[in-house]
Amino acid sequence: MKFALRPYHVISLGGYIVETDFPYRNLIVANKTPETIKFEIPVFDESWIKIHQDLGLDVITVSDDESFLNKFKKAQAEVKVIKSKAEKDMVVK
Repeated sequence: MKFALRPYHVISLGGYIVETDFPYRNLIVANKTPETIKFEIPVFDESWIKIHQDLGLDVITVSDDESFLNKFKKAQAEVKVIKSKAEKDMVVK
């Protein structure tokens, strides 16, 4: 199945991880580009991470001992900074 992630958006893929032996409890995916990016779900194995990073997505892993909320908020903040800079660049042009 394909999922489209809008420009400058962040989502969680925890519900789309189908392997019980997957080493992470969640994945955070951030699109820091001005374009919509389509990608495959569900997540079956670790190779999914590299494949989707090559598409231009920022894939952040969340282990059992890490705070999902902290990582998600950090990713949102980073995307917000990039989006603001892109909007300012468009106004200047």
